[in-house]
Amino acid sequence: MSETAVTAPIAFRERLYVPWWAWPLPLAAAVLLAAEIHMGFPGVRSWLPYLVTVPLVVLLLVRMGSVKVEVSGGELRVGAAHVPLDLLGEVEVFDARTKSKAMGPNLDPMAYVAHRGWVGPMVRVELRDEADPTPYWLFSVRSAEELAALLRER
Repeated sequence: MSETAVTAPIAFRERLYVPWWAWPLPLAAAVLLAAEIHMGFPGVRSWLPYLVTVPLVVLLLVRMGSVKVEVSGGELRVGAAHVPLDLLGEVEVFDARTKSKAMGPNLDPMAYVAHRGWVGPMVRVELRDEADPTPYWLFSVRSAEELAALLRER
């Protein structure tokens, strides 16, 4: 039986969530917005803005603020994007201090970028696919050295 993406062993997996210290401000803004709406609607309808805005902000923080980085089944997956490992070229690691250069003046507009500002290190992986206009992937990952070593040895 051959391995599929579901049954293949996972060589590396990391999920990047929004840290706890980034939650209070959006939640406070949601409560403040709900309170302003509440002031205009007395009675039973006054609790509806809280029921809508607070869970919506929680959903946005969880869903939009997280990304999964995984190597399994012969593929590198970053968020919804995936590429076979045999199409990967040079792997480069940027720490928190040097990533601003990679994200700023040296960033190719055609690159695939999955940046999370609360994660220090980043990895840049060159793509060697003539059919793909994307020159490289640049993405945040906490265990950058571990992932880079795994991608280099493949």
